[in-house]
Amino acid sequence: MPECRRILLKLSGEALMGSQSFGIDPAVVKRVSAEIKEVVDLGVQVALVIGGGNIFRGVSLSAGGMDRANADQMGMLATVINALAMQDVIAQLGLDVRVMSALPIHQICEDYVRRNALRHLENGRLIIFAAGTGNPFFTTDTAACLRGIEIGADIVLKATKVDGVYSADPVKVPDAVRFDSLSYDQVIEQNLGVMDTAAIVLCRDNKMPIRVFNMNNPGALLDIINGVQHGTLVREA
Repeated sequence: MPECRRILLKLSGEALMGSQSFGIDPAVVKRVSAEIKEVVDLGVQVALVIGGGNIFRGVSLSAGGMDRANADQMGMLATVINALAMQDVIAQLGLDVRVMSALPIHQICEDYVRRNALRHLENGRLIIFAAGTGNPFFTTDTAACLRGIEIGADIVLKATKVDGVYSADPVKVPDAVRFDSLSYDQVIEQNLGVMDTAAIVLCRDNKMPIRVFNMNNPGALLDIINGVQHGTLVREA
């Protein structure tokens, strides 16, 4: 039996690039969608938040001189593109899926309304939350934690390119130590970079656990749902 009834899965935009330097790799989207379908087929209610870094990063352009609010709004639109791409592939697998945007774009997706989102989940539909929180200065990590709390998810699963949280960047520091579990305060105090501080504090204050794992590890998502301990769990001390 699955350990979770309802999950919020956070995918980075970069995860959709595969080996490319930009954009969306169809093969990666198909693989990720197939793994998500395995979880849905177990009866788990699934909601997604996808970043937009494979298309556009508001923070980067802001650092180059663009107004931060304007740059972040452009980044929100990038997440909508990714959400629509994921919706198309997931629908081809036979799942009922809805994109809900924090910014009103009525011609292509629904507005985010919490009550409607809950109804979709309870009716077996998969939801993709797009456009972050709808506000500049907030990351998609914060949006994922916020939506996870709003829909009453059992856990926020953050899919990355590494197999958990390390004491330092394992690419730059070969002997960096991977943590099996951490408290919210440890993540903040040690500046471990799991998510931005606003996201961690939000989860801490609402007792929402976070598991960070490597989505490039085939079967990892299904394993987690079945109770296998992949990656790093962030929770109350």
